[in-house]
This record gives sequence, C-alpha cells and structure tokens, in this order.
Amino acid sequence: MFFVINTLQGGGAERVLSTLAIDFHSRKIPVKIICLNYAETVYKLPPDLEITYLLKRSSNSKISRIYYACITFLKLSYLFLNEKPECVISFMTTSNLWSGFSAMITKTNFIVSERTTPEHSIKTQNYLFKAVLSLIYRNARAIVVPAKGIESCLKMYSGFEKLSNFKIIHNPITDLGNPSKLKVNNRKFIFGAGRLSHEKGFDRLIDAFAALKLRNIDLLIAGEGQEYEVLKNKIQFLKLQKKVKLIGLKSNLQDYYAQAEMFVLPSRNEGYPNALIEAMSFGCACIAMDCEFGPSEIIRHQKNGLLVQNDNVKELKSGIIKILTDTVLKERIAINAKKINKTNSLKSISTQWQNIIFSN
Repeated sequence: MFFVINTLQGGGAERVLSTLAIDFHSRKIPVKIICLNYAETVYKLPPDLEITYLLKRSSNSKISRIYYACITFLKLSYLFLNEKPECVISFMTTSNLWSGFSAMITKTNFIVSERTTPEHSIKTQNYLFKAVLSLIYRNARAIVVPAKGIESCLKMYSGFEKLSNFKIIHNPITDLGNPSKLKVNNRKFIFGAGRLSHEKGFDRLIDAFAALKLRNIDLLIAGEGQEYEVLKNKIQFLKLQKKVKLIGLKSNLQDYYAQAEMFVLPSRNEGYPNALIEAMSFGCACIAMDCEFGPSEIIRHQKNGLLVQNDNVKELKSGIIKILTDTVLKERIAINAKKINKTNSLKSISTQWQNIIFSN
C-alpha cells in the first residue's frame, strides 16, 4: 500500500502517517511512503521503509504551480499503474486531491483523510477546486477523519453534504518511551507543546499565566514555528523572561509530560491534538480550550481533564488555579486521563485502519 502526504517535515498528520506506516511495516505489510515535495523528515523511520519524493519545489509562481500540478499527477499515475498498490491512503487536502484524482484515473483503490478543520483547508478554495474535491471524496473507499466535528463541518459545504463514506478513527498515541528521573526544570512548571503558530494559541496561554502572577512556577512551551518572534516579544513586553521559556523542539517530551504540574492546550482550532493525548497518556492533568475540533471528543470535563470556553483567557486562568489548588480533582483527572492508553493504543487504531484498507 502507499501512504501519500506533502512532506514528513513535522506536524500532527505527518506523525500519525509515519506511526501507521512504521507499524504496518513492522508486521510485514508492504508499505511505501510518497511525499509530494522533498523535505528532510523529522521522524525516525526504518531504513528499509521506502520513501519516494516526487518533486523539490523551489518556486510559487503561476507557471511553477501549473508545472508542479501536471508533474505530480503524471508521476503519481505512473507509480499507481506500475506498482499496482492494493490501496492508496492520502493525508491532508492537497495530497487527497492529487492522489485521489490519480487513483480514479488509474482505477486504484484509495482512501482520503482530512486531519484539520475544513475552515482552513477547504473553505478558502474556489468553486472548481471544491467541486473536483467532492467528486474525489465521493469515490474514495472512505473519508477518514479523527474527530466527528470535522465530518460535520465538511458536510456544511455544497457537494459534501450528502457524502456517506466517512469513518472516524482517532489518532494513536505515539510511543515516546519511559520518562527519566532527571529534572528538566529547576522549578515546578506548566507545560504546553505544539507548532508556534497563531492557531495554536500560545499567546493566550502566556496572557493567562501572566495574569496569575505565580511565584514559584514557570511556563515552558516546546515547539518551533513562525510565531516564535511574536511570542518572544510578548514575553519580553510582559517582563516574564525568567518565568516563560520557549524551549524549542524536544526529543524527550515524555519527561516534560511526566514532570509538569499540568498540560495546557490553548488552541484556536485543532483536528485531533496529538500533544493532548500524549500528555494524558502519562497521567498529566490537562486543560484544553474547547476549540474546533477534538478536545471536546477527548476530554470529559472534570473527569479526565478540564475544558474551558474557547477564547476565554479569564476562564483558562481559573482552570489553571483549580488544578493547582484542588489536589483531589487533579488526582482524579490524572488517573482517568491514563485510560486513553487503551482507547487510543496503536494496536487498536491500526486495526481500525486495516479493517478499512482491506475491506472488500
């Protein structure tokens, strides 16, 4: 089978695809990953798991985009015809478009997967793009989404409202390994992790933390992205350089999840947040903004985490205080959070994918 995605440069969808490909490969199921664009992968893949890069795109001009589209279609079609994969599974809208179109032309079985809010991936596209995409999705063996909310949102668009081939498969928990006993910070800390971008809402978390005026607790945010300078300037403006730390990408996230006082997901929108389920898997008490989509399908309020109203920094601040001061609540949340290790285990999620891929 083929897994198709734009790149493996980093991100939630890329991590899920890599995790599934590695799992299938380990069980001797033939797998190839096709990246539409060349970029260094940030994931550790087995050396004998084949990756094919179609293009190294260097320009975004109109002529370049047309050339890129034609070559992508031709190369994908050639691969499908020549290697005859049992099924092609693509992640993310652009990959779904080219992979699905090529699969339809070559009469190859295919599955598409939307991983984030259609408000960002489909809403901004023109009528022709949406019409072609809805035709492709209609002919897919399945449209896999990680959260029910993504399906509901997608069905709001013309051409998608009557699609009946949706399948909900949550993200698997990545095996990060056991946490070490070495302290990652010399004081207690609140933890956030993710791409440093506007939609991840770390500016809101910094605002809430600043309002709390906590003496002996730091805020650590792991990740990289285009909002780094914006967040750095905000921290300096609030005079929080000694308390709020942008710590970059970390290969030992398990240590941060295990040692944090809590994990906070302040996102403006999500698909199905990997960082949240990872934190829960280590029994870290979690707070999440009730954004679209994912958190409300993962967290049962005051049972295995706290949900706070989206875009309500004051309520986020109150949630942080509640976990810091209510030890009974914190312990209950932590114990129940770890149950996600069963519901979102790689074995369970991989089996659900296999049932769709190999269905008649």
